[in-house]
Amino acid sequence: MTHKAPKDLRSARWFAPDDLRSFGHRSRLMQLGYSEDDFRDRPVIGVLNTWSELNTCHAHFKERVQDVKRGVFQAGGFPVEMPSLSVDESFTKPTSMLYRNMLAMETEEMIRSHPLDGVVLMGGCDKTTPGLVMGAISAGVPMVYLPAGPMLRGNYAGKILGSGSDAWKYWDERRAGNISDEEWLGIQGGIARSAGTCMTMGTASTMTAIADAMGLTLPGASSIPAVDSGHQRMGADCGRRIVEMVWEDLTPNRIVTDAACRNAAVVAMATGCSTNAVVHLIAMARRAGVDLSLDDLDALGRVTPLIANVRPSGKDYLMEDFFYAGGLRALMKQIEDRLDLSALTITGKTLGENLEGAVVYNDDVIRPLSNPVYREGSLAVLRGNLCPDGAVIKPAACDPKFHYHEGPALVFDSYPEMKAAIEDETLEVTPDHVLVLRNAGPQGGPGFPEWGMLPIPKALIKQGHRDMLRISDARMSGTSYGACVLHVAPESYVGGPLALLRTGDTVRLDLANRRLDMMVDEVELDARKAAWQAPVPRYERGYGYIFQRHVTQADKGCDFDFLQSDFGRTAGEPDIF
Repeated sequence: MTHKAPKDLRSARWFAPDDLRSFGHRSRLMQLGYSEDDFRDRPVIGVLNTWSELNTCHAHFKERVQDVKRGVFQAGGFPVEMPSLSVDESFTKPTSMLYRNMLAMETEEMIRSHPLDGVVLMGGCDKTTPGLVMGAISAGVPMVYLPAGPMLRGNYAGKILGSGSDAWKYWDERRAGNISDEEWLGIQGGIARSAGTCMTMGTASTMTAIADAMGLTLPGASSIPAVDSGHQRMGADCGRRIVEMVWEDLTPNRIVTDAACRNAAVVAMATGCSTNAVVHLIAMARRAGVDLSLDDLDALGRVTPLIANVRPSGKDYLMEDFFYAGGLRALMKQIEDRLDLSALTITGKTLGENLEGAVVYNDDVIRPLSNPVYREGSLAVLRGNLCPDGAVIKPAACDPKFHYHEGPALVFDSYPEMKAAIEDETLEVTPDHVLVLRNAGPQGGPGFPEWGMLPIPKALIKQGHRDMLRISDARMSGTSYGACVLHVAPESYVGGPLALLRTGDTVRLDLANRRLDMMVDEVELDARKAAWQAPVPRYERGYGYIFQRHVTQADKGCDFDFLQSDFGRTAGEPDIF
């Protein structure tokens, strides 16, 4: 195994030469109260911390960073905390997805421009995992991902509450007049009881599981609840391990391989993953030069049973229960014959070695292959004249009666227009209608917001209906559920076929054949296309201007075109004069 000498550390370019430039670097560290013995010949470890007072998922990171630094010091490294962009989904509007690529750019440039030999990436809330990982892959230094961990399960009036999923559920009941103000306030206070990410298998737990399966976390780290003392110990373990990785020169290009990305996809399907996994996993893979496509994901989904009985795809359990049942290591052990066990991980060992001894402690939470929650994986990819470049649906999380459905479209061009209509109890709508929202994609949203779980019209809610077919070029929260077709590509804002659909047109979903079509003849569609006019650009300056001109479509991962590995040569080491 490679073992670097101190003179070969990346940080040695800043600190080792006996000249005026290194004198300035060393003196500035002494200005912070460190002696030369604290940092000389030691790996400098950047601890990229996405804590903020508005990111409740990361509320514990202010303390957890100290555990990481403790581990780095114990292993002979020199830790430096680097505050990073905190993109939370709760408060960041219109969506934190607008800023995922900004976090990736910041991460890459922060690593490249500072004397960092390795990094611990502290993330968890939806977009922080892909953003941090994408940037670190491009930067190329050794990395360990520290997942925030799920919060404790919610509770109100003796009922277990799940993030997002139960918010949607009880909101519909409130709209139907079945929940009082007092009950609503109790649910509001009981659904989020501690620091940590959503405790359903939403986007946060999906993405940390993907990082875990990809070999970028310590084995099973993604399952540990945020406030469990094991999470503190894991933080210190991350600090110790990253120092060892620097000496071993264990860089991301050796870990994020085709095998690792496919392992991550299989595990995602088996967990009942968020639909957002598609966009983020494709983007992460492409940063590593791995050509992972929608069709690849659909093929893997067709043969991977969903075995994690965790909401929203499962019915009975939450992430805390998943942890007690054995966590992600136990789930991967159940499907190890479907994984490439030779894939290298940050431990320096293979995935197979990391899974040795993993045990399932509750086979109703983590099901055996003989008794899956759903016979296929979590996601399915659709094609058709409404989505020639693809769309995504979560079959296990919707009523099976919608797996084949035909009905008239009810089309809305904006969220405010849609919201006003669905609250109108006189709206002419039936359970067979197909609600359609457009101009909500990567450019149209802007930023690809989580608007895709369109509310059921109030008129239908009061009749007892709780699901109907909905289509959009938006995303939806991983905690959401229902017959929602998402990520329609190309999006309507750039003239995709969804822009041509009109209210009253018949739409057909045929899940078995992976088709989504509008039953409109080609001559009529050509005429509509000729009459279509591009909307006025949303941005004329700033980051939004860059985003709108360089973001790729949903099927390509929504990364910036100029950040993908095939765009050009990565910048080398910075000049130091």
